[in-house]
Amino acid sequence: VALVAVPALAEEAPLEEAPLDEVTLKNGSRILGTLTDVRDGVLTVETDFAGTLSISADQVSAVKANSALTLLMADSTVIEDVPLVVEDGRLLVESGTGYAVTDLAIVNPAPWELGEGYNWTGVVEAGLVIQRGNTDTDELNYKLESIWQSTRDRYTLKFQGEDDETNGQKSADNWRLNAKYDYFLEDPDYWGVQLLLEEDKFTDLKLRTLVGPYIGRQFLAEPILTFAAEVGIAYVDEDFVSVEDQDYMSATWAFKSTSDYLGADSQLYFDQTGIWNLDNTSDIIVKSIFGVSVPLLANISGAAEILLEYDSGVPDGIDELDQTYRFRLGYTW
Repeated sequence: VALVAVPALAEEAPLEEAPLDEVTLKNGSRILGTLTDVRDGVLTVETDFAGTLSISADQVSAVKANSALTLLMADSTVIEDVPLVVEDGRLLVESGTGYAVTDLAIVNPAPWELGEGYNWTGVVEAGLVIQRGNTDTDELNYKLESIWQSTRDRYTLKFQGEDDETNGQKSADNWRLNAKYDYFLEDPDYWGVQLLLEEDKFTDLKLRTLVGPYIGRQFLAEPILTFAAEVGIAYVDEDFVSVEDQDYMSATWAFKSTSDYLGADSQLYFDQTGIWNLDNTSDIIVKSIFGVSVPLLANISGAAEILLEYDSGVPDGIDELDQTYRFRLGYTW
């Protein structure tokens, strides 16, 4: 049986490989590979000869994809189970609608991008320094950020803090919790409400509580540069260790910007929040973070930050400006 079976197996025809997708550029170049994604005006093609290629949609003249796909258009129209075929920069679909390839927002969108459920992303980071010898030092700084986003709203939770000790004496002890809810209006505007809890024993702050609404706008949303701004009003209650407690109405603002300029999934980011005491207009609190996050291995990343904290209303004997340099390892999802 073995003598008969072995030659028979050897004569079996090899399995046929799936046909490759074809992308033709306006300059006449043809790219053969597997179309894996279309998002934010960029086609991603896996090739045998050049790895992963990212191609701007406005440079594409024709596409022939062999598998049936779900297409989400820029006007929110969903076209299901059709091959992606482009000729002369125009999509050919059974509906007959005259879409340009640049009108294609996403290929095979995730359920949340079709209005079903939420997309959950986040990061957990920690930095630890332990030194023994002439000086005994223990330093810990940590950060948790989690975002749940749908096509209609977004929940954001941020928690970060620092706990340092030198020669048995505390040198830093602070934490900050910020919870926000955003409801999307007509793009790019949204409104929201936030809750802030904060403690910093070395600035005499036992607990700061802030709650209030705001309006926001996503001015830029391209990967190379995103920028969002928020302005609002809030009630603030501050409990101090040694000085008199206070509460007041305030104006608030927040700026957030990111950029993938460095490439390789690295990200530059800037995050600033501000509180302006409307009862005492000389009292302003501003926190600014400048940082960079770099992927290391799988979902492990490294981050370096500069934190600038300015508080014009701190008690006498405490510096108004505090600078902190942080280095952390983390896990992202």
